[in-house]
Amino acid sequence: MIQLIQKGGPMMWLILAVSIVAAVLFLKKLFDLHRAQIKWSDFLKGIYNILSRRNVVEAVSICEETPGPVASIVRAAILHHDEDKESIQRSIEEAGLAEIPRLERNLTMLATLAQITPMMGLLGTVLGMMQALLAIQEKSPLVHSGDLMGGLWQALIATAASLAVAIPIYAGYNLLVGRVESIVLDMERASVEILAFLTGRNQQKGKTGA
Repeated sequence: MIQLIQKGGPMMWLILAVSIVAAVLFLKKLFDLHRAQIKWSDFLKGIYNILSRRNVVEAVSICEETPGPVASIVRAAILHHDEDKESIQRSIEEAGLAEIPRLERNLTMLATLAQITPMMGLLGTVLGMMQALLAIQEKSPLVHSGDLMGGLWQALIATAASLAVAIPIYAGYNLLVGRVESIVLDMERASVEILAFLTGRNQQKGKTGA
């Protein structure tokens, strides 16, 4: 492996650094998204039971202790539970807008690494071909195949390495995007459910008070 990296020229070290950075970003993001995605339906059932006992403080506390954006938007809704439907919906939307950038953090970096890594390989290929041409120029007219091997090896290894790194990065990026979209869908479903629950609860209070 070390021999291939050395034959691949200076760009190989940069490609290797990109692969390490991308792996760290991917694993950290995957762990964060795994913690952020909860079973929102079971979570809401527990919140409904607590709110049915009129224990708003406990419901807010559970939301604060639960990781993920679903808990955050439910908390925002509960904090405005005594207000009208529009106010509750507005608080949910504001909480959701604050959570989405957190979900998408570092995804742009992964996408950028996936796009520039093949360009790094192309640059390594060009440098390798330039090295081969310089060898031809210096050794001409008596050029041996061994004189060209260094440049050709550098060109081929840089291309292969860049593709071997870029393909998994791009696949990992798409996997993370899919997880983010799934969490956003959970947020939307939970928003509709908690809004309907709190609105119906307020209407019942109004009828009882009347």
